Amino acid sequence: WLVVDRKVYDVSKFSKRHPGGSRVLSHYAGQDATDAFVAFHSDKSLVQKYLKSLLIGELAPDQPSFESNKKKSLLEDFRELRGTIEKMGLLRPDYFFFFLIFLHLLVLEAAAWLVLWYFGISLVPFLAGMVFFTTAQIQMGWFQHDLGHCSVFRRPRWNHLLQMVVINLLKGMPASWWNHLHNQHHAKPNCFRKDPDLNMHPLLFSLGKTLSVEVWKSRFNDRKLECDIYNI
Repeated sequence: WLVVDRKVYDVSKFSKRHPGGSRVLSHYAGQDATDAFVAFHSDKSLVQKYLKSLLIGELAPDQPSFESNKKKSLLEDFRELRGTIEKMGLLRPDYFFFFLIFLHLLVLEAAAWLVLWYFGISLVPFLAGMVFFTTAQIQMGWFQHDLGHCSVFRRPRWNHLLQMVVINLLKGMPASWWNHLHNQHHAKPNCFRKDPDLNMHPLLFSLGKTLSVEVWKSRFNDRKLECDIYNI
């Protein structure tokens, strides 16, 4: 069960069919998921037909609609800021801007190979080609990031299709893998055992004391009771 706008939903069965994956929903079991829900679903009318069948009740009037580890005043400020940003139209994408981004990525990628093809593989052409290719690959990563967030087109399908072209074809990485991990990251940013970006040890945190161990030690006593309640 989770809460959205003070309404309680049973997503036990639906989680297996959730387009964003079941783990994102499981991370909010027993918690208020309002802000994550708003952030992940730009088209609210599209998801209303699913929500109606999952609704099982509402919170009692004296029950707070935010997590116990969050400060109410900061949460209210955040929601007010998001509302202001939406009214100002700052979340509306500029299609021409993203077209130029995609075009310059293709030009840099082509330039990298053309330099090697025309000038050969001596040191200077190789370094020049490497600069072009590396810059293109890095910028492709950020462009597919915006596509993965469905921030370029209004329709999610168009975002995902172009994302697969950029990350699958041009970068050689699976878009589904990136979306699976990145959705969890934004659902529970920097939350140990829920944010995959913190679960990369020992590869990234192999020297000295690992971040995950330190986080677990510092929060274990505070979180144990809370986790037990959510599991119940």
